[in-house]
Amino acid sequence: MAEVAEGSRPEDCPGTSSAQAGRAAACQGCPNQKLCAAGAAATDPAEAAELRERLRGVKHIVVVLSGKGGVGKSTFSALLAHGLAADESKQVALLDIDICGPSIPKMMGLEGEQVHQSGSGWSPVYVEENLGVMSVGFLLSSPDDAVIWRGPKKNGLIKQFLRDVDWGEVDYLIVDTPPGTSDEHLSIVQYLSASNIDGAVIITTPQEVSLQDVRKEINFCHKVKLPIIGVVENMSGFVCPNCKKESQIFPPTTGGAEKMCQNLNVSLLGKVPLDPQIGKSCDKGQSFLSEVPESPATSSYRNIIQRVQEYCDQHHFQEEKII
Repeated sequence: MAEVAEGSRPEDCPGTSSAQAGRAAACQGCPNQKLCAAGAAATDPAEAAELRERLRGVKHIVVVLSGKGGVGKSTFSALLAHGLAADESKQVALLDIDICGPSIPKMMGLEGEQVHQSGSGWSPVYVEENLGVMSVGFLLSSPDDAVIWRGPKKNGLIKQFLRDVDWGEVDYLIVDTPPGTSDEHLSIVQYLSASNIDGAVIITTPQEVSLQDVRKEINFCHKVKLPIIGVVENMSGFVCPNCKKESQIFPPTTGGAEKMCQNLNVSLLGKVPLDPQIGKSCDKGQSFLSEVPESPATSSYRNIIQRVQEYCDQHHFQEEKII
């Protein structure tokens, strides 16, 4: 077995916010070395000012993360946007930076739509008057087209989404990310450092194979100084609609998200039970919250969305006190 070179282990990473980012011995050979050393190019004062100016009308920014794919991250992002936009006095935007697997256009009923250019930049595609969406899916000629890009090109598109989209006055900007802790995650955090990110919501399922990757995601948030709003446990049991008996489809063999959150001192925002109608609603591009309002899953989602709103309001209040 090959010996791991000193300083090349992941735990030796100095992090992206450290003065040694991209320059320490542990950074040698890392594919993100140039990105970290340059601060994702967002530390350039002129560029940072440009991003800040473009996003100055955005009141709250929530990043949705997951350690593993298939845990319902994009579904949660879509339903969070729908839930927040249910208040017609609020303007909501949903940014999809899952560049290789953009599922948000399908889930929001916008498949086949295209981005339009205006004098003030790209215009988001609107589901409702107060709910706009931006995704690489709108830039593809076909939903089946594969996006085969290396990191720098992905980073460039994320920057373009933030800099060139006419977001306008927005109460909530929800950012749906790909699974993991890679280029896209570093980019969005570092580009948004010019603005105030309220924090991240991390999505998991109860089984240990998912929680293992969520712990990495939490560690990533700590390293890049991204506040954690809390964790959502999806697919948390299934209540039979006939006999009303609850079954654990994905058994929480190590205590599930609740035990993990206790151990890591992170908030558990809630647990969402399985409901086959969630997948059906996503496939149809409809909001599960309005399609099945009496479902236990809908009740869970609404409680979680309310907690996210309360966190953002409290964060905004604290920011104003500091100013």
